[in-house]
Amino acid sequence: MSNKNYKMAIVGYGGMGSYHTKLVEPVEGLTVTGAFDIKPDRMAAALEKGFTGYGSLDELLGDNEVDVVLIATPNDVHKDIAIQALRAGKHVICEKPVTITSSELLEIIAVQQETGQIFSVHQNRRWDEDFLLVKHVMEKRQIGDTFHIESRVQGANGIPGDWRQLKEPGGGMLLDWGVHLLDQLLLLTDSKVESVWTELSMILGTEVDDGFTSFIKFEDGLTALIEVGTTNYIKLPRWYVKGNEGTAIVRDWDLSGEIVCNNPDVVKVEPKPIQAGQGLTKTMAPPSEQSTLRLPLEKPPISAQSFYENFVSTLDGRTEQLVKNEEALRVLRLIETIFESAEKRTVINDLHL
Repeated sequence: MSNKNYKMAIVGYGGMGSYHTKLVEPVEGLTVTGAFDIKPDRMAAALEKGFTGYGSLDELLGDNEVDVVLIATPNDVHKDIAIQALRAGKHVICEKPVTITSSELLEIIAVQQETGQIFSVHQNRRWDEDFLLVKHVMEKRQIGDTFHIESRVQGANGIPGDWRQLKEPGGGMLLDWGVHLLDQLLLLTDSKVESVWTELSMILGTEVDDGFTSFIKFEDGLTALIEVGTTNYIKLPRWYVKGNEGTAIVRDWDLSGEIVCNNPDVVKVEPKPIQAGQGLTKTMAPPSEQSTLRLPLEKPPISAQSFYENFVSTLDGRTEQLVKNEEALRVLRLIETIFESAEKRTVINDLHL
């Protein structure tokens, strides 16, 4: 139980800003009380919900009743708003990507340490069940030692028709979905990133990437293929994970998929050759049914706290932040390396990131 009821005001009451109100509703100890947006229709929507409407950011930050500020604006103004809010004595939650560059985040962290306020990034997809399932498979060694991970999200609807199509406010899919997939990836291994190769997709003709393919190698030998696409009319699996004793596939967010692994109780039976086009192959034949097991995907263990529950308990001093600023900084540095690889059209080696 929280020590008090913290009041939160939202800066940027658009799609994500208004969505956060639903996330906060069931959380004990935190209540959304107000909002500010530069667009009149969004302010009207906030007022209809019964929230206090502020005429300016300064007015919001000057309200001593507000304990927490949520930033859900375009990415290019995250830094300035966060620093203003921290210096106004507010705790801050920022939508991802927290900033466009790692240097901007370092500025925020410096002010956060100076003020002693709590600053956290809303990396909500750490709570996605598909990610937690893959994490569980790897931790329990259900496919042996994992040596390759493929993580992708794909659709055919293009980039959302707003500022996300523009470079200056921090648009593009690498800074949108890429942030989530890379954050998840870095939580799946303790190893440092050794090298990165990337190609950005610019199919739609906007000034930002509409997707990307990135091949990442870690110092312990683990490799990862990370893909985001907005021009895919047929999607590939959400996750495809290879271990030295099996393979796991998670097809979508509905957790459909399976594990195929060695049967430890049976001596390996050589596969029979199959007809493949105009020839025979034993190498590419499926493993024998006797030698393998097909296992359903287990429901993953769910975190004891949601993002907002953890944030409140952090404010109370009862627990540590689950989303650490150093982790957000590492993701941004990896994104900068990915952009560099795409721009130079080369592999970036010896990173130790």
